[in-house]
Amino acid sequence: MDNKTNADKGHKGEADSESKNNLHQGPPPPTPLNKTKLTAGAIQGPLIKKDKRHSSSRFNITKNRELEPLPPLKEAAPADREGVFIQKLRQCCVLFDFASDPLSDLKWKEVKRTALIEMVEFVTQNKGVITENVYPEAVNMFAVNLFRTLPPSSNPNGAEFDPEEDEPTLEAAWPHLQLVYELFLRILEAPDFQPNVAKRYIDQKFVLLLLDLFDSEDPRERDLLKTTLHRIYGKFLGLRAFIRKQINNVFYRFIYETEHHNGIAELLEILGSIINGFALPLKEEHKVFLLRVLMPLHKVKSLSVYHPQLAYCVVQFLEKDPSLTQPVIRSLLKYWPKTHSPKEVMFLNELEEILDVIEPAEFQKIMVPLFRQLAKCVSSPHFQVAERALYYWNNEYVMSLVAENATELLPLMFPSLYKNSKSHWNKTIHGLIYNALKLFMEMNQKLFDECTQQYRQERQREKERESQRLELWERVRILARSSSEYDNIIKQMSASDFNNVIASPEGDDDVNLDNLEQEALEAKKSTRNVNKPLVRRKSELPQDQYTVKALSDHKRADEYLPTPPDVNKC
Repeated sequence: MDNKTNADKGHKGEADSESKNNLHQGPPPPTPLNKTKLTAGAIQGPLIKKDKRHSSSRFNITKNRELEPLPPLKEAAPADREGVFIQKLRQCCVLFDFASDPLSDLKWKEVKRTALIEMVEFVTQNKGVITENVYPEAVNMFAVNLFRTLPPSSNPNGAEFDPEEDEPTLEAAWPHLQLVYELFLRILEAPDFQPNVAKRYIDQKFVLLLLDLFDSEDPRERDLLKTTLHRIYGKFLGLRAFIRKQINNVFYRFIYETEHHNGIAELLEILGSIINGFALPLKEEHKVFLLRVLMPLHKVKSLSVYHPQLAYCVVQFLEKDPSLTQPVIRSLLKYWPKTHSPKEVMFLNELEEILDVIEPAEFQKIMVPLFRQLAKCVSSPHFQVAERALYYWNNEYVMSLVAENATELLPLMFPSLYKNSKSHWNKTIHGLIYNALKLFMEMNQKLFDECTQQYRQERQREKERESQRLELWERVRILARSSSEYDNIIKQMSASDFNNVIASPEGDDDVNLDNLEQEALEAKKSTRNVNKPLVRRKSELPQDQYTVKALSDHKRADEYLPTPPDVNKC
């Protein structure tokens, strides 16, 4: 990783620098299981029972499903344990119907579930279990249970689909699938697991089928899939390039074809851990991946679902190679949303994360187009966009960069700040603008006065042009009166319509910093907590309590994905 000292960071404090380093050099942020958001402070009414929203994949149900319990592995003789273990693996290849008839074959379903639980415990607690004869049987059992046709989406791509609000459809066969995933992970993590033997069975075809499952609507399955693929990436060095390439293909289809995939956040979380371990200098293929895959992901309409993981990946790249800063920020500005304010707030969040790790020399290359966009955000009528942009003035490192380049940046920002200090409808914005103007004044009083004088002169010229425009319209009106049809047209127009045509512009008095200071003090009392995320829910429909409980009861195999070992060989 690129070790930055506090001197490199400018005037940043030691504690702040340390917290930033921990933030960016740690593991990627985990994908939340339940993405449904509720309105802050919403009153929860009585729980309403809803129909279970379960759906089952299309399994090829086994015809002969009668299973006989096998003797426990602990009671088997050491010489017979391998045979009993393989028998149990074969027994678990039997597939049952969980969707159309969930109450069928309950006795035999329990036999399979018990066998899976027993094998999970046995692999976890014992050594020497994974023998050469076990590998093909185990991989075959995983393939039979996991690889299947996913059900059609209950939320098809379209205007009605909202991944933040629509509850996921849970997999009906999860009682068995969960144990199959757990057994798979225990075998991959076993001390005696030999990748050189397993690579004959866990190959490229196996990885492709595993990647197809990431489109599952059940977040519990995607969570275990994420950990499973991450373990495979760490164990099988020969599959690493192939895995990265196939993930790229998933992203390409998502960006340019479907714009609908359930597992983008989980795949980005895996990539975040992989990028964290890239060796320096970065390979050309990794730079191409950043600019041609990660950056176009910003333009998809469902960005909010996976943005934390995406921003983490981008920042990791810039920490490793600061020379990528200019193309990355130019790409962000290229995809900057024009009519979607919540998405604009996300861009501002990511941009501040980038500025936290930017080198002063790289900042100078992109500061002019960057602060032009920031000036537009400050002028945004959407108060959350303007508020988020003005919070940049609370960032000590960003302000130290601005102070070093105040001659170029202050004239860019001053007109937007000065104008909106009076014209913006939200009083909280007035207070934040006062803080920004005060900081600029303290940075360079002479430059601030020059900008003030220049702005007033420009404003005076605008008033003169407006006056000339109104004078020209008045001449047109006088000429129109001489027309014979003038009286008939005036009768057809209402008085309000006529007055709107020649309405005079609003006055623009000078900004009073004393008034702004008073508004800033009032705004501090009512300003929301910056660290508290905005939450919303368009519809106050009751949540499915079965879904909520199932997701809250799910135990992650790995809360934070560690960087895979042997990173120099990737």
